[in-house]
Amino acid sequence: MTHPLKALLAGTAAATITAAVLAAAHPTPANASPPSSGRAPRPIGTQVATLTIDASRYARPGKREGGKVPARWFGRPSALPVIASRPGWVRVRLAQRPNGSTTWLRSEDVKLSRTPYRIVIDLSTKHLKLYKGDRGVMSAPAGIGARDDPTPTGSFFVAFRQGPPRPNLGYGPFILVTSAHSGRIANWERSGDAVIGIHGPLGRDRAIGTRGARISHGCIRLHNRSLTRLRAVPPGTPIDVTH
Repeated sequence: MTHPLKALLAGTAAATITAAVLAAAHPTPANASPPSSGRAPRPIGTQVATLTIDASRYARPGKREGGKVPARWFGRPSALPVIASRPGWVRVRLAQRPNGSTTWLRSEDVKLSRTPYRIVIDLSTKHLKLYKGDRGVMSAPAGIGARDDPTPTGSFFVAFRQGPPRPNLGYGPFILVTSAHSGRIANWERSGDAVIGIHGPLGRDRAIGTRGARISHGCIRLHNRSLTRLRAVPPGTPIDVTH
């Protein structure tokens, strides 16, 4: 595995017919504003909670479960996708082991924003797909984990972005450090962890080709031209890794 942390350290038919008849009988003037439904438009993307302090963890709103969520992880702000909310509370995914960890946080301990992006990594097709809202904007072949060191599946997110440890090693222009941790490797090169990164091909462009390949220790390797298209993706963006 290329370990980015060591390196620098996704009405009824009748009502429809009636609406169509009424629209034909009373056409809307060309310069008229569309009628309001009275509902606010559905927000696009995923809400992200960025911690402002080391925040207490809660098993459910009002019930402490012990421990803290750090405001910074490996020196970077903790930006966590929100998966549920109640007045005064948000439930978030965590960057720390075990994979799939979640907790409730007090809303007063975070700053909320949104990301319109979502990443899907399909291990069966060996492709990474990028979505903005409901629109697919990229599908790229990927180097995924080999059978002995598979890329973990599940729901994760972009933890942070960092520059490559050494420009000439093939990591590409940057690394997206994710919240996913290897299920087979606990301590990669004495780094204390084995976190999955999305980065350049490490000299394996030909192996990745146009179909993707099982060539890594769990990380996701992309052609540099594909990696560059992820530059706008912010921390907290969901990542779904599927079979």
